[in-house]
Amino acid sequence: MSSKKKQSFLGGAAILASAVAAVKAIGFFYKIPLNNILNTEGKTYFDSAYQIYSVLLTISTAGLPLALSKLVSEAQARGRENEKRKLFSTAIWIFLILGLAGSAFMFFGTETIAGMLHNESAYFAIKALAPAVFCVCLLACMRGYTQGQGDMKPTAISQVLEALCKLGIGLPLAAYLLQAGEGLLYGQEHVAAGAIFGVTIGTVLSMLFLFGYLFFHRSPSETLDIPASRTILTARILIIGIPITLSNCAMSIISLVDTSIVLGRLQNGLGMTEAAASALKGQYGYAVDLMNLPPSFVFPVTMSLIPMAAAALARKDYRGTNRIVSSAFRLIAILALPCGVGLSVLSTPIMRLILPAHPEDAIAAGPHLKILGIACTFICIMNLTNAILQTYGKVHLPIITVILGGIVKIVMNYFLVGNPNINIHGAPVSTLCCYMTIAVLNLYFVRRYSPRPPRYLRLFFRPALATLLMGGAAWSVCGLAGRILEKGHSAYGANAIATLLGILAGVAVYGVLVVALRILRADDLKAIPHGEKLAGLLHLK
Repeated sequence: MSSKKKQSFLGGAAILASAVAAVKAIGFFYKIPLNNILNTEGKTYFDSAYQIYSVLLTISTAGLPLALSKLVSEAQARGRENEKRKLFSTAIWIFLILGLAGSAFMFFGTETIAGMLHNESAYFAIKALAPAVFCVCLLACMRGYTQGQGDMKPTAISQVLEALCKLGIGLPLAAYLLQAGEGLLYGQEHVAAGAIFGVTIGTVLSMLFLFGYLFFHRSPSETLDIPASRTILTARILIIGIPITLSNCAMSIISLVDTSIVLGRLQNGLGMTEAAASALKGQYGYAVDLMNLPPSFVFPVTMSLIPMAAAALARKDYRGTNRIVSSAFRLIAILALPCGVGLSVLSTPIMRLILPAHPEDAIAAGPHLKILGIACTFICIMNLTNAILQTYGKVHLPIITVILGGIVKIVMNYFLVGNPNINIHGAPVSTLCCYMTIAVLNLYFVRRYSPRPPRYLRLFFRPALATLLMGGAAWSVCGLAGRILEKGHSAYGANAIATLLGILAGVAVYGVLVVALRILRADDLKAIPHGEKLAGLLHLK
């Protein structure tokens, strides 16, 4: 491999983090206008279809790409080029079969699936998304293969391409169907289907891009290694991938069951109509979208963690493995804590800022985000610790902790949402308790099974202190600015300016504290392009 492709852990994470930043920036211009196009009912139709897709997607792609990435990384570390190629040619057939089965199930079982969710109007959105399962399966295989070689660029480019298609195709199609719906031709169920169809087109184009990339970047290297049979290689992929799939799939299935319980309890327990229950669920869904934003930055860390740590373990470089894990913890602490607290302290102002077309729904979603902002911090920790446990071979533990957390979520939702004095407000509480349970259990197991147990107090104390001061600054500035501006501006304008000032104040305070408290280390930056200069500029050691 060329020196450019020999990306370090943080170098690979930086490339994927840049892609995620671009994807989220594009996603902002997709999801925020879309949430203003869809009303709360349409939002629930969209989310229901996407949750079905996520379950099938997780079953097909959650663990097997990571298993392929791990095995390819180990083969490359040993110089076994023939084994690496045979791993890919074996894996592609596994993903092809899974993709066909998943798409067929989603396409031909649409009516049954929508009925089980107590959301029959999601029929069209589910149908529109069905072909994407097949394409994403092949995408996942190719991404796992390139990531195992340390090349994160194809994944980054394909992710951006997917996001651009959602924006350029899904959003205009949803807007057109909404306008056409004014003549009673289409309803919110069709608008949601149009919006989600952009996801399907994006996966098709990204798949074609990766096919072309692999064709034109075939390695000419020749080695004398004799790889194992396809049966043995298939067994290796499945042995590693199935436990990881189960741990990830458990949460997706539990979330899907949870959605059915929430809508079912609102309808059957409290006597609401499907439309009324969908409206409340849609308000909650607006807040969930923002909760899921910070954890997306964890994925570049976890995707780079497994192949890079696996390669270090294959070389018996335990010190290098521990250094990678420690850097990952520091980065997550620095990113996750301020994001979660920021969303929580500015919850209602942020919702009012991004939902100008639905001001009443924005105010209703604010209390949900106040709780879910804290929950997103635990989601970040859960994702990272799952990857660490899987890297150290403890692949069954994340399955157990996720199931335990899911049980907490389902049981609490059943009783809280079914209580007429609580109803939908029980959903964010159960979500917080779910992810807190999983994160705490995972942190315990990581400490127990790591060769060098991480010092959690040392890793989290300074970022937590900086986060508390940041949250206080953001809340104070936003509140003060809002009171000053409310007389001279419209309600939306005053809130928008106050919210942005609060965010800027929080970012400024946190940035200063990260440097002043020396939360970052030079090693955390040196692997990033121009990181050594930045470390010197910040006087990091």
